[in-house]
Amino acid sequence: MNSSHNISLSELCALIGGALEAELAPTYWVRAEISDIKVNNHAYIELVEKSAGDGILSAKLRATCWANTYNLISGYFFAQTQQHLQKGMQVLVEVEPAFHAVYGLSVNICNIDPQYTLGDLARSRQAAIDLLRAEGVFDMQKQLPLPSVIRSVAVISSPSAAGYQDFCHQIENSSRSLPMRLELFSAVMQGDGAESSIKEALMHVAERSDEFDVAVIIRGGGAATDMSCFDSYILAGICAQFPIPVITGIGHTRDVSVTDMVAHLSLKTPTAVAEMLIEHNAKQVQLIEEFSRRLSVAADRIILLQSKRTDLAGMRLAMLASQYINKRLSMLDLAENTIRLHSPETIFARGYSLTTINGKPLKTVSQVQKGDVLVTELADGSVKTQVQ
Repeated sequence: MNSSHNISLSELCALIGGALEAELAPTYWVRAEISDIKVNNHAYIELVEKSAGDGILSAKLRATCWANTYNLISGYFFAQTQQHLQKGMQVLVEVEPAFHAVYGLSVNICNIDPQYTLGDLARSRQAAIDLLRAEGVFDMQKQLPLPSVIRSVAVISSPSAAGYQDFCHQIENSSRSLPMRLELFSAVMQGDGAESSIKEALMHVAERSDEFDVAVIIRGGGAATDMSCFDSYILAGICAQFPIPVITGIGHTRDVSVTDMVAHLSLKTPTAVAEMLIEHNAKQVQLIEEFSRRLSVAADRIILLQSKRTDLAGMRLAMLASQYINKRLSMLDLAENTIRLHSPETIFARGYSLTTINGKPLKTVSQVQKGDVLVTELADGSVKTQVQ
């Protein structure tokens, strides 16, 4: 081997860098997925491309976005999308190819197209909606009835979130509702681990679903950003098929997430969710009180009607008893008169008498023999005679 043809590694790297600079355009617009991003003044990003069918990695490249540029494009990106640049996001970025003898091939990001990311997010979101509708689960939550009185609530939120504290404070200090038991199932509500954390919390609630009337997902306490996890097909699918009503209050004001769409009820903020629960129970209390009032009025009417019926029945009974007694008294008077008219005293007073022989009435002459003693009863006494 001829040593005169040897070159150093740095010389080779210089040749490669020169060749790239000579052959490549100054910048390229590149479609890629952010597989990792770290911001420490400058932004250090790993861009990847995956096969459409199996998701196998087909390309990977380091990218750097210097501080001044990153501050400009990240602010513009957020203003357009209401999203921060984050892991898993599809982006269209303008890059400058760069080759460094130590750090190798990389690109410097100098611009970004937010509309590409919005389009990808919209496509993913619509795909999730279409799939949930095709599976027939999109409206399942809407078919679940809310319990007439909500007494036990599973709360999925971050324990440190201000919105969670506001939610608890409003319910616990309300005088318009029946007491409610709140149990927190802690979850990360934004960032890379949000989706898996919320799914895990939902699974814990599902295992004990018979202990709760509703589950609420609240996300207050932070900016209304990083909403992509709530457009997840998997997370939305779990909520759609959840065994108890799911109410969301994830604190966003721009778009409604897919999870909001499939939930039993979607409200803007945790405070609104608390107010809804309070109002629901307050209405039930009012209905119970109104039913009690109507029942009392109906009972009073029934009692009054029965009292009148009882009085009327008493009057009829008294009248019938009086008529019965008078009839019986009349019958007694008639019997007494009949007895008096037919009594021996009355008959004797008319001039009649009664003769007896040996204590038996004398009816024929043949009953009498000489020497018999006859007793004759008259009105004013009796006379004894002896047969001669």
